[in-house]
Amino acid sequence: MDKENFDLDNVRRKTIRLTQDGLVSAECLHPKSLLPLVIQPNELQINLETWVEDNRAFIELNLLKHGAILFRGFNIGTVEGFERFVRAVCGEAMQYRERSSPRSQVGENIYTSTDYPAGLSIFPHNEHSYSHTWPMKLFFYCKTPPSRGGETPVADTRRILKRISPQIIDRFVTKKWMYVRNFGEGVGLPWQSAFQTDDRALVEKYCREHDIEFEWRSEGRLKTRQIREAVRRHPESGELVWFNHAIFFHHSTLDPSILRPLREQFAEEDLPNNTYYGDASPIEDWALDELREAYRQERVIFSWREGDLILLDNMLTAHAREPFAGPRMILFAMAEPFSYRNEGPH
Repeated sequence: MDKENFDLDNVRRKTIRLTQDGLVSAECLHPKSLLPLVIQPNELQINLETWVEDNRAFIELNLLKHGAILFRGFNIGTVEGFERFVRAVCGEAMQYRERSSPRSQVGENIYTSTDYPAGLSIFPHNEHSYSHTWPMKLFFYCKTPPSRGGETPVADTRRILKRISPQIIDRFVTKKWMYVRNFGEGVGLPWQSAFQTDDRALVEKYCREHDIEFEWRSEGRLKTRQIREAVRRHPESGELVWFNHAIFFHHSTLDPSILRPLREQFAEEDLPNNTYYGDASPIEDWALDELREAYRQERVIFSWREGDLILLDNMLTAHAREPFAGPRMILFAMAEPFSYRNEGPH
């Protein structure tokens, strides 16, 4: 499903379905894709938070089916309105812990989407799949759409898994994957930002509790390694999903304009971020290429409109970002922390 053939703003919509109360309509924007389901108001003055509170079962059922729900045409307005929506869906938003990307906090556990150079893309990923605890729900709210680009592509991780060859899946299920981070080299987040503390003892405690191997190096530098599952089973639907950051953090996924100076400055083992199989062996180039293509084939793209709000099931749907021009403010929140320890995919 190439980008030029899968732009949801230029394709025929599916038949509109009215909800039981008749206050909103729901439809898929692409005849060949379940995501995202788009919900729009049939009345101008509908209160979205009230409607959500009254229709949580409808939302949960359709989120499991579609993986993503785009709320369009509602009057969210302010950051506070976004916060109220998050609470109406599933309670309080989560704090951003074990950070891997720069964000600015704008409300109570409400953040900007990743503060990354506008001219670069962000590869598809599932939030915090490198952690033992991750959010089940993600929220993105378009406060200011860019003048060009800046889409947030989404991709069904169930379909991604089906595109991956059994040989690669077997390697990752057997070996798992390893995430290696080097903090304190002046590139990427310092460990104080990632762990939200400047107390080494608290960092060590967090690492021990979350199965992260750590090593303090000279000049206050920190190196961590963590081994995680690559394939998970969704706790509600029971479906197997491709759920990891193995490609996202691999050095070869970086834009060449960033990778070249990094390789000139650091040996591979000292790069700010990198990934391997769980036994520390390198992931083969052919496997990396196939995995990137699986993500590419499943990307679904829609243009942001002011006031759009998309809700994702974080295990069923990966998200990304396209380069953009002009001001862009997409607010972000995550909720419903979930964890299962020492459990494989079956």
